[in-house]
Amino acid sequence: MNRSVPESLLICILVLCLALTPAGVRGETEGSRKTQQLIEAPGAVLMEKETGTVIYSRDPDTRRSPASITKIMTLILIFDAIREGTLHLEDTITTSAYARSMGGSQVFLEEGEIQNAETMIKCIVIASGNDASVAMAEHVAGTEQAFVDRMNERANDLGMKNTHFVDCCGLTESQEHYTTPYDIALMSRELISRYPEVLTYSSVWMEDITHVTRKGSSKFTLTNTNKLLRSYEGCMGLKTGSTSIAKYCLSAVAERNGITLIASVMAAPDPKTRFRDAAALLNYGFSKCTLYLDDALEPLKPMKLRKGVKEQVPLVYRGKFRYISTDGTKPDNVKKKLILPKEQSAPVKKGQKAGAQEYYQDGKKIGSLDILYGETIKKAGYHDWLERTCQAFLL
Repeated sequence: MNRSVPESLLICILVLCLALTPAGVRGETEGSRKTQQLIEAPGAVLMEKETGTVIYSRDPDTRRSPASITKIMTLILIFDAIREGTLHLEDTITTSAYARSMGGSQVFLEEGEIQNAETMIKCIVIASGNDASVAMAEHVAGTEQAFVDRMNERANDLGMKNTHFVDCCGLTESQEHYTTPYDIALMSRELISRYPEVLTYSSVWMEDITHVTRKGSSKFTLTNTNKLLRSYEGCMGLKTGSTSIAKYCLSAVAERNGITLIASVMAAPDPKTRFRDAAALLNYGFSKCTLYLDDALEPLKPMKLRKGVKEQVPLVYRGKFRYISTDGTKPDNVKKKLILPKEQSAPVKKGQKAGAQEYYQDGKKIGSLDILYGETIKKAGYHDWLERTCQAFLL
């Protein structure tokens, strides 16, 4: 007697089991398939600025040529120099023969031409001028190579493990000049977080500068290479790049409803695709992110102070609490917990941390807000105690 199960019955059982198996167990859900189909470029990362959370990635750590995206690190070093006081916006920058010789995207600086540092920054950010980038690198570090060495040091400090620079503008075709979508997002976040003033330049669509050379003076219009400025609501920059090796790259920054996102796209096949992909990433991110802002902070009672010239010290919050949900969940029903000692011993210093207010959602801590001493109070000495005793006696 044949005990084998009929083939048709086996097929029916398999179909039934597949139908009853949860989508997450089977592998790709419809949502994950849609996410994978979000962009065309082979490499991309979407990052939330405040937390550095990666919301989306595709092949984020493959090394590729970044083209003019390189200039994001160039700008970081320029603004570092400004903050350190070794460079000022009004400083004059002289264009060398080497800087003038740069090909690719340029603002056509002449050898010996003088522009101030702020104009050079505009040439780099708005028009992606390779000549302006080299001129600034030489001014800041003496030579482009010395500047590039600093770029690589800064990249290492930021944890950009898959990045190495050979020049300051991205014009090189060297295989040793590379970065990744994730590292681009990292350095973009560093630039706009530490130096948000760069966004006042990167959001400019067109601006005129004046060339003054031996031939006379002439106007030149800087036109932004980032087309999203005119087509995507909330876009504020940041940098485009393209060469035959790199294809088409973009680091786009946009802000909506208090949330800032960074979309890095590498190796898109054409200009339209890089902008379309970046817009798709940003749309996806804004649909997933929700901001919780505690702007109704309860007043803090003074803390009892032992052994101080005063018996109480006022307390203040360190700003306001912000939390951004990046997984599509809304931060509702947030609970607060005050973490403070009942009293403290003098001395205490204004601005010193006294405690914190912790925030919880569904029993999980989502963040905290520091509570600081609002006044500096010294430890009481002999004369302070004597004066206090006398006052108490007289009362």
